[in-house]
Parts: sequence; structure tokens; C-alpha cells
Amino acid sequence: MEVVQPKDLEKYYGLAKRSHAELCRQKRIFNARNRIIGGDTEAWDAQVCDQKIKEATEKARQETFAAEMRQNDKIKCILENRERRDRKNLCKAISDFQQSFQKPESRREFDLSDPLALKKDLPAWQSDLHARNTISGMQKFMGEDLNSHERKKFQQEQNREWSLQQQREWKIAQADQKCAEDLYMKTRLQFDETAKHLQTLESTTRKAVCAAVKEFNKSQALESVEKKIQEKKQEQEDNLAEISSLLRGDLLSENPQQAASSFGPHRVVPDRWKGMTQEQLEQIRLIQKQQVQEKLRLQEEERQRDMDWDQRRFQRARATLLLERQRQRQQRDLRRALDCSNLSLAKEQLLQRKYMKDVCTNHPTEDYFTQFNTSSR
Repeated sequence: MEVVQPKDLEKYYGLAKRSHAELCRQKRIFNARNRIIGGDTEAWDAQVCDQKIKEATEKARQETFAAEMRQNDKIKCILENRERRDRKNLCKAISDFQQSFQKPESRREFDLSDPLALKKDLPAWQSDLHARNTISGMQKFMGEDLNSHERKKFQQEQNREWSLQQQREWKIAQADQKCAEDLYMKTRLQFDETAKHLQTLESTTRKAVCAAVKEFNKSQALESVEKKIQEKKQEQEDNLAEISSLLRGDLLSENPQQAASSFGPHRVVPDRWKGMTQEQLEQIRLIQKQQVQEKLRLQEEERQRDMDWDQRRFQRARATLLLERQRQRQQRDLRRALDCSNLSLAKEQLLQRKYMKDVCTNHPTEDYFTQFNTSSR
């Protein structure tokens, strides 16, 4: 038994498809009611319908483009009008701004072309100390001291005032220095007396402080020793209590009840959970075994289902192959029978034409029908 391959199935499917198309074509061509001089009216009608649909689609597309172009033209006109209006408003705003804030009088170089410059101009010289008397103006020269008398008088008066002020300041400084020396001597004597008294008080206080510190240190040492003893004793008691609590507690004893949650028996507290019990482990292993068996069963069912489908496909392909061979055999027998029939008919027609030709050449016309009837009988 040969095994059917996918390529063979594709080949058989292609043959069956071509055979079906050929049968449909033969039904369409050899049907005298639908056939008109060998033309396929349905195909023509479909082509005409497709052409009309194509023309309608193209027309709608052209109309859409035309509408879009008209819309774009309108938008362009609106934008051009808006741009023209904005340009006009901008020119007007610039002109108003120039007339309001950029007048000719406010320009930096307006004084060069001012028609009223001579009327507004100041005289060439007003005084020697005027700001307009620059070097390039040549209104004041070296050696021209017009106020020399007033300047000398002012300088003499200024020198006299400076001399009197220096004398007053020297007398005040001598008096201040004498007062400062007297105050320094008095303060020095007072500081010496105060230092002697403070030194006496310091020595007395140091002795008292040393005695008090000595007594305080002695009491602190005794208190510290007693405190250390009490702390050590308390620490030992605390350690013993902690060890006893840990040994009797749920942490080291691994009590599973401490992991029980208040939200339900199916939940545990993660930081107190010590692991699953032996019953839970056995239950999990049992469930895993059941899952493995269920998976094996499903795989077996799927394998059996695949084998059934493969068997069905093989049987269907074999049946298709047998049907195709039977149809080819029938077509071959039909073609052979049709060829034999056509051959026999052609021979009879050839003999009949030869006989009629011989009769026409050898016998008169009036005895033709009589002899033909006799020969036919």
C-alpha cells in the first residue's frame, strides 16, 4: 500500500479543480439555450458591468478632485484677501508709529539739518567755567587767569582758618592725653586691689571645691560600682528570662499554629510560617500524580484523535484517487466509443458518396431512384 504524501494530495486537488472547471465550461458551451454563436454572454455582461462601475468610480473621483480644487481656490482667495488686509493694516500701523514716535525732531542727526539751528544756537562764550568751553572751542587759553585777585584772597583766608583749626586741635589733644593718663593711673590702682581680693577668694574657693569634688567623686565611684553590680545582675536575669521564653516560645519550637491567619484557614502569616506539614506535602504529591496521569491521558487521546484524522484523510485521499481513476477510465471508454462511432459513420458516409458518384456516372437519371431503393432494400 502506498502512503499518500501532501504533494500527492495537492496534485489530486489541482486535478479535481481543473476537472470541475472543464465540466462547468462544457456545460456552458454545449448548452444550446445559453450559447449564442460561441459567445459567453454572462462574461460579456459582467465585463460591461465592471466597465460601468469603473467609469462611475472614475467620475466620482474626478468630481471629488474638482470639489477639492474649488475648495482650495476659495481658501486661497480668502487667504490672499486676509494677507492683503494684514499688509495694509501693518503699513498703516508703521506710518502711525513713525508719525507719533519717530518724528524728525527726535532723530540723532536732526541738528545737522535743522532749519532753526541758528535761532536755537547759544552764544560762543558765557564764562570760563561753562561746560561748552571745550578745548576745540578755543574760548579759553593757558595763562588767562581772570579771577586771580579773588582766588588769592580766598587762599589767604583759607590758610588762616587752617592754622587756627590746627592750634585748637593741638590744645584739645593735650587736654585729652592728660585726662587719659590720670584715668589710666586710677584704673590701674583699682585693678590691682581687685586682683588681690580675687586671688584671695580664688584660693579659698579652690580649696573648698577640691574638697567637694573629692567627696563627690568618692560617692560617684561607690554609686557606679553598685550600679554596675545591679546592671549585671539585671542583665543576667533578663538573659535567663529571654532564653527561657525562646525555648518555650513558638519560634524555636516551630509550632504550626503560630502561622495561622485571622483571614481564614487557607491563609498563613509569611513571617511565622515554618513550612507545610507532612499531610499537605502528601496531598500535593497526590495532586501532582493525578495531574501527570491526566496529562498522559489527554496526550493519548490527542494522539488517538490525530491517528483517526490521519486515517480519515488517507481514506478520503484514496477514495478521491479511485474516483479520479474511474472517471478517467470512463472518459477514456467514452472517447474510444465516440471515436469508433465517428469512424464507422465516416466510412458509411464515404461509401455512400462513392456509390452515389458511381451511380450518377453509369446510370441515367430516371433510374436512379429505383436502383437506390432496390439497393437500399
